[in-house]
Amino acid sequence: MAATLDIKYINPFIKATLTVLEMLGMANGKFGKPSLSDLHFPDTAFLIQVGVTGGMKGQVILGLTEEKAKHVASVMMMGMPVNELDEMASSALGELGNMIMGNTSTIFSTMNIIFDITPPLSMHGDRLKVKAESRAIKIPILINDEETLGIYVCISDSNEV
Repeated sequence: MAATLDIKYINPFIKATLTVLEMLGMANGKFGKPSLSDLHFPDTAFLIQVGVTGGMKGQVILGLTEEKAKHVASVMMMGMPVNELDEMASSALGELGNMIMGNTSTIFSTMNIIFDITPPLSMHGDRLKVKAESRAIKIPILINDEETLGIYVCISDSNEV
C-alpha cells in the first residue's frame, strides 16, 4: 500500500469544495475533522469517483447519502425536483465532481503541482465498499452544521509510488 498523502495537500480539496458549493448557493459551508476512512458506505450511497494523474496519483471520491444526493442534484438542476437518482441527476452530480476537482486542480497549479483529473464515474447502491491503493482521508463537508458530503482523498505523491 502506498504512503498516506501529506496533510498539507488537503486544504486545496476543502477550499475548492466550499467555493463550488457557495457558487451553487449552498452557503454556510465548513469542514469537519479529517480522518482515515475504510471506504465502506453502510447506507444507500451515491459516490462520484474521479481519478488523479500527474504530480499526484490515485482517486478522489465524493460520497453522499441517497437523500443528500437528491438534494444536491436538485440544486445543480436549478431547483428541479429530484425524486430518483436517474441519468439526469447522475449527470448533474458528475458535473459537481468535475467542478470541485477542476477547482482543486487549479489550486494545485498555483502550488506548481501538476494535478490532472479523469472523467467522473458514478456509483449508486447499498453497502458499497471501495478499495484504493492509498489510505483514504475523509473530509466531511457540512452545510448548516449537517454533513452534506464526504470527500475521500486516496492519492499520493507520484514520486512515492
